[in-house]
Amino acid sequence: MKTELVTTLKRQATRVLSDLHDTGEPVLITEHGKPSAYLVDVDSYEFMQDRMRILEGIARGERAMLEKRTFSHAEARRKMKKWLG
Repeated sequence: MKTELVTTLKRQATRVLSDLHDTGEPVLITEHGKPSAYLVDVDSYEFMQDRMRILEGIARGERAMLEKRTFSHAEARRKMKKWLG
């Protein structure tokens, strides 16, 4: 992963963005020698957001199973029939 100073980003934003688009590699932005932010391209960000939504859904399902908040196939069919008419 590439690392850039925040001052470099301020002065050479066009170049930093061009490099980001060319490589697709995230850029770690540092301030005063400490990590401050990650700069990622739009496609990568949207992919990560989609993946996070999927993982959150899986976690909700696992939690429901642990808490015994699940339905049998027959119960689920009955409920779906009510919703779908």
